[in-house]
Amino acid sequence: QVQLVESGGGLVQPGGSLRVSCVASGFTLDSNPIGWFRQAPGKDREAVSCFSSSDDSPYYLDSVKGRFTISRDTAKNTLYLQMNSLKPEDTAVYYCAAPKWKLPCMVANYMNYWGKGTLVTVSS
Repeated sequence: QVQLVESGGGLVQPGGSLRVSCVASGFTLDSNPIGWFRQAPGKDREAVSCFSSSDDSPYYLDSVKGRFTISRDTAKNTLYLQMNSLKPEDTAVYYCAAPKWKLPCMVANYMNYWGKGTLVTVSS
């Protein structure tokens, strides 16, 4: 049974940094697509950053390029998202998600497994 458990969300001031984590069980990070999505109030869920495979460069949403960095620790089977220079518009629930098969990681409809999410609030 696949489980994805996020942690690390919280309240941070604009310009600050935060790292969110996703621990996976029943699922191997190093050979499967996996990534981060977010959903702000009243908005659609969007892909923030993800790995389609172990060989591909990660995908980044244009608005987070240069500020966010995705990484994975295969020994801990954990996915991370380091978020720097945070802006109020980054406020959202951040979800870890993965598809059952090797499909492009940035399409929400392809994801079969979702964590419960962690709330990131950027506000002064």
